[in-house]
Amino acid sequence: MSTRTEPIEILSEPECWGLLGSVALGRIVTTVDNEAHIFPVNFAVHNRTILFRTAEGTKLISAAINNHVLFEADDHNAVEGWSVIVRGVARTLRTDEEMEEAAKAQLLPWTATAKTHVVRISPVRVTGRRFRFGPEPVAE
Repeated sequence: MSTRTEPIEILSEPECWGLLGSVALGRIVTTVDNEAHIFPVNFAVHNRTILFRTAEGTKLISAAINNHVLFEADDHNAVEGWSVIVRGVARTLRTDEEMEEAAKAQLLPWTATAKTHVVRISPVRVTGRRFRFGPEPVAE
């Protein structure tokens, strides 16, 4: 349990990567034709990148049309929570070498569907915050 007193703490990039590696569900945000789309994905952190698998469809197409994406993951307990945002560039892995390297992350689909495409988000900027829960301060 944290002994911090401030309700919001800005996280360092290494802290962000550590937290991202501790969870397996996040959200990817894409934009196509000035319309935002958000998709939940199970993911893995691999070499300071985000990997997720997907099937053909909107998620894959929208990440290809505008490969500048946001990725967010978070977690919480009764006393505190955190959120990490990765601004990055998404690219579908194509070569056998890339796929073999990605396989080391042991990323398996959660649903009983074929997800043959692996997408890597290479970070441009990683930011995060930890939040301490509690009552709203009393105005003086």
